[in-house]
Amino acid sequence: MTSIKVSEKPHLNNPILIEGLPGVGNIGRVAAGYLISELKAKKFAHLYSEHFFPFVMLHDSCEIKLLKNEFYYWKAKKKGQRDLIILVGDCQSLSPNGHYDVIENILDFAQKMGVKEVITIGGLATGDVEDHPKVLGSVTDKKLLKKYNKHGIEFTAGEKVGYIVGAAGLLLGLGAERGMDGICLLGETSGFPIVTDPKAAEVVLDSVTKILKLKVDMSKLDKKVKEMERFIKRVESLQKKAIMQIAKEEKAPVSEKEQLRYIG
Repeated sequence: MTSIKVSEKPHLNNPILIEGLPGVGNIGRVAAGYLISELKAKKFAHLYSEHFFPFVMLHDSCEIKLLKNEFYYWKAKKKGQRDLIILVGDCQSLSPNGHYDVIENILDFAQKMGVKEVITIGGLATGDVEDHPKVLGSVTDKKLLKKYNKHGIEFTAGEKVGYIVGAAGLLLGLGAERGMDGICLLGETSGFPIVTDPKAAEVVLDSVTKILKLKVDMSKLDKKVKEMERFIKRVESLQKKAIMQIAKEEKAPVSEKEQLRYIG
């Protein structure tokens, strides 16, 4: 079961959905989280799912918190800007089937809010530390290239990686089946396990703000990354333990690659 609980029903005008869930280099999570902070976006809904890892987080030593995804909204302030719905969260689905269920629920909810366009953010692992990471893009329809190719994005993702795993890809693929336009922005990153990449997050965020005609102060990004990194590492460590425990119970071997698997 996947459910979305709404705490506020904002009136939004033709909003864009921005997805930034944990994945390679945690680029999406950092970029979207920083955008929420700088825009002072308001949380209005959250999603729980049986497809998330089967544990709860303990905060302040004893307070129990379920793993969840959260929806924030921001209303346009100037001409040329768009209302936004920003999706962030603690994790993605544990199983392939779960990804489809969670994403369909997100898209159902987004469509009810009037969303017709989606931007997803993720990382592209290169295996090397990137001093000057690039932003690679892919779109749901080639007609969108003209709209997006002036924002420092290289549309060569298909040449470097044949697929996009998880929410960053499925939101666009399944969204396109519903008539939604979309773009995926991937920041080049090392792909090292449990490493948050602020440089890649910054270059992707720069492209996002140009697309959305926003001005965002990037000077606090490093500080924000450090604040988020401890929590992100803790969640990933618990996820790794959970995968090992599930494999043990099912008596299935877990390779090192599977233990440290990452989603776009």
